[in-house]
Amino acid sequence: MKTESLMVGWAHSHFGKSAKPDIESLIREVGYAALEHAGIAVEDVDFATIGTFNGGFSKQGFAAALIGVAMPELRYVPSIRAENACATGTAALYSAIDFVESGRGKIALVIGAEKMTSTPITEVGEILLSACYRPQESTVEGGFAGVFAKIANAYFAENGDRSKEMAMIAAKNHANAMGNPYAHMHKALNLEFCNQISDKNPFVAKPLRRTDCSLISDGAAAIVVCDRDTARGLNRAIGFRARANCNDIFPLSMRDMTAFEGARRTWSLAKEMAGINLDDLSLIETHDCFTIAEMIEYEAMGLTERGQGWRAIAEGWTQKDGKLPINPSGGLKAKGHPIGATGVSMHVMAAMQLMGEAGDMQIANANLAGVFNMGGAAVSNYVSILERVN
Repeated sequence: MKTESLMVGWAHSHFGKSAKPDIESLIREVGYAALEHAGIAVEDVDFATIGTFNGGFSKQGFAAALIGVAMPELRYVPSIRAENACATGTAALYSAIDFVESGRGKIALVIGAEKMTSTPITEVGEILLSACYRPQESTVEGGFAGVFAKIANAYFAENGDRSKEMAMIAAKNHANAMGNPYAHMHKALNLEFCNQISDKNPFVAKPLRRTDCSLISDGAAAIVVCDRDTARGLNRAIGFRARANCNDIFPLSMRDMTAFEGARRTWSLAKEMAGINLDDLSLIETHDCFTIAEMIEYEAMGLTERGQGWRAIAEGWTQKDGKLPINPSGGLKAKGHPIGATGVSMHVMAAMQLMGEAGDMQIANANLAGVFNMGGAAVSNYVSILERVN
């Protein structure tokens, strides 16, 4: 019989500008806290994995070895680093799940961490361009935001100017983040502010305004994964009804950039594996690196027909009190986006909802949650369907 893996504990740092000096400090903060939350001793960990993009944010490589520096009890425990652009955190989580389900061990510690704010802002854009296909896209004006501006302009050409609806997505996520104690930005920005060009909300890469773009953040999150036998008697257990991963071709020039076909395929596969329809989900944490991404993801997940994603926000479907709440945590847009931590964070946020421990973010009677985390411009795509087991 296949070994089932469960998430039995987690921890989350505050996202934003951290006083922690390095990745080791972030690992230490969330690693021990997640094990304590799970009720598992650090000496019982069989495997550790860390998701960190780095890409130039630090001269320190070999991040897997930093786990043993931060947590000396794990000195002899096998550790690896996962990297998959903005989907790095979920890649790390799935690596840990694969370890447990292979039968090689019973308990794995997953950490996602990134220290971004120490890097001069003039260098950040160049580093993030590593997540695009440089031979064709590194000269796009506006850096990585410029890549998604290109996608937004193509979407507008097909479906009309949807700047107002993107502003509605931004306002929704900022309002949601007000209930998230870990969020980078605790400031409710209304539709009027998000929809207007101003000194505080200029174009970053037209048509994307500052409020259409996720935040440059420091932060970390951690999850403890174990097999079902180990989970018996523990206080929490979140299972995977399904987990799916599909890639798409890297260069935008080789695909329809507004289709997010890799995301669509991943969602279809996950729903089929889980035996559900989208209506069965209580909430979704989705990858809103830019508001145009969240809008197109509405279409990819099947919430609307293609070209109609803007209707979901315009008609209130994705609000906390809507028919399918999207990003009750505030999303990358307002919670923050420390790249290596993002995928782990999204799973933590969903797990908190399913345990009824999400505080002011809580969606009533949440029993099934979706997580969509992507790397690059919908190149690497991950979908998890989560449910409470204990």
